[in-house]
Amino acid sequence: MDRKNFLKKGLLGAAGLAAGNGLLKANNVRPKNSTYDEMMDQVGFNHLPNKENIGMNSVLHKANTRGHADHGWLDTYHSFSFANYRNPERMHFGVLRVLNDDRVAAGRGFGTHPHDNMEIISIPLSGDLEHKDSMGNVSVIKAGDVQLMSAGTGIYHSEYNRNKTEEVRFLQIWLFPKSRDINPRYDQVSIKELEEKNKFYQVLSPSVDDQGVTIHQDAWFHLGKFEAGACDNYTVKKKGNGIYCFVINGSIELAGQALEKRDGFGLWDVEAIELNASSEAEVLLMEVPMDLT
Repeated sequence: MDRKNFLKKGLLGAAGLAAGNGLLKANNVRPKNSTYDEMMDQVGFNHLPNKENIGMNSVLHKANTRGHADHGWLDTYHSFSFANYRNPERMHFGVLRVLNDDRVAAGRGFGTHPHDNMEIISIPLSGDLEHKDSMGNVSVIKAGDVQLMSAGTGIYHSEYNRNKTEEVRFLQIWLFPKSRDINPRYDQVSIKELEEKNKFYQVLSPSVDDQGVTIHQDAWFHLGKFEAGACDNYTVKKKGNGIYCFVINGSIELAGQALEKRDGFGLWDVEAIELNASSEAEVLLMEVPMDLT
């Protein structure tokens, strides 16, 4: 698919370059050939086993192998295919479709643009990100917050760096939803009081009664900040789910694999994993269904 049609389909979405390309109709009814329909055609895990770990079902995405684009106002790295970065071996990991590492220049941002049928999570790492959407939500998210939008039948939103002198850094993550055409929904929580030193703590789950934001998918996200030498275990919550680890900072060993800053590592057909911190580290664990059907 050429870049023009790629933008028209709305895959750039929250990358801010797809504003006004008509992905949603005025009445917010999902059109045919929407982002969801196109992405759901990409079945399978779309990754190759990690040959370094014989017998382990895993995939390793080193930080320096990610897609990259510098638009001046936006400097972004893509762990999976996105915009003009197209890698058939990196379309998604189960229902995890997008993992973008974004830096937005002072006073700049993503203009109003549409989404439908996607679960969109934003995790700020530094700075203040101002959010507005067609549901009437106006908010600022910053480090220590997690934001989630269930786009469902369709939403429009914008995101801007509220600070006029410093950049904002955040992770933008998309998951395929459990079912299509639900009513759009917004959720945002502060996770500062949830943080536990040298231990994974939950920031996202499918239950409204659980800790963190609520997602329309059988997925669980955990963050962890570890001192050098610390260790912790994680047990998969739903049989058949996989785990994708993204190292925000520092260096760790996970299930015997050495990982460094901004490395990604996915595992499936496992029940539990062990993390050992080689240095002071911050880690995001994403447990997601591996079956798209």
